Amino acid sequence: METRELRYFVAVAEELHFGRAAQRLGIAQPPLSRTISQLEQRLGVVLLKRTSRKVTLTDAGSVLLAEARPILGALAAAERRARRAATSQPSLVLATKAGASGELLAKLLDAYAAEPGATPVDLLLCESHPQQLLHDGQADVALLHQPFDSTAGLDTEILSTEGQVAILPTAHPLAGRSHVRMADVTSLPELPSARWPGPGGTYPEGPGAEVRNQTQLFQLIALGRTTVVLPESCRANLSAGVAAVPVLDAPAVTTVIAWPPHSRSRALADLVRVATRL
Repeated sequence: METRELRYFVAVAEELHFGRAAQRLGIAQPPLSRTISQLEQRLGVVLLKRTSRKVTLTDAGSVLLAEARPILGALAAAERRARRAATSQPSLVLATKAGASGELLAKLLDAYAAEPGATPVDLLLCESHPQQLLHDGQADVALLHQPFDSTAGLDTEILSTEGQVAILPTAHPLAGRSHVRMADVTSLPELPSARWPGPGGTYPEGPGAEVRNQTQLFQLIALGRTTVVLPESCRANLSAGVAAVPVLDAPAVTTVIAWPPHSRSRALADLVRVATRL
């Protein structure tokens, strides 16, 4: 199969409409239809069921879609890494969630910058899922937080482990306690837990507010609209109107430094060595 055929198929499979897929790809519809038909003939399977009213995936089509996405993602990542490696001023791109592990990040950057021959580090702050930036080739290394971030397919080193705290409006009765338990926080009908987007950008079902970053989250908590349980290090970023209360039975959060397993960058190896030393 050619990568062009996979790109065409994925566009149709995601849009479930040949016209929209052709517009997305910037091509005419007839060559798109011919390419899909030729792909089906070569594979000897039907990938898409077509009627005058709709397009649906067959079982074979669903399998190919699941296989094609990471293939195309890996190709795009290889292109990005190759272009970045060819720049006249190489740098390391470190991805992390905005507002997360602020103290650790500052110490890491300062310690690495003091190393002889240290490569410049560019920060890529994201709202969620920094591991995806590694898989996409947009970042060389990332700070991830388990169990929230997946480390599947990545090499990692553990940097720190910490407890979690409930973030509550300062006026709430629980805010004055020395500690709470998960059941105390999750049983507040007036403060449903905040909902974060998944890797695909969609939010899980639930009554809690939809949030994308800590600034938005803390403002909604201060207004008495939601609550959340976060790693203890978030205390450094608390805004007015919210309080942090330790949650005794919340699972520990482990911060790891992660990178693609195929990386052969000496600068990356030096950064990881400094991080583990800290």
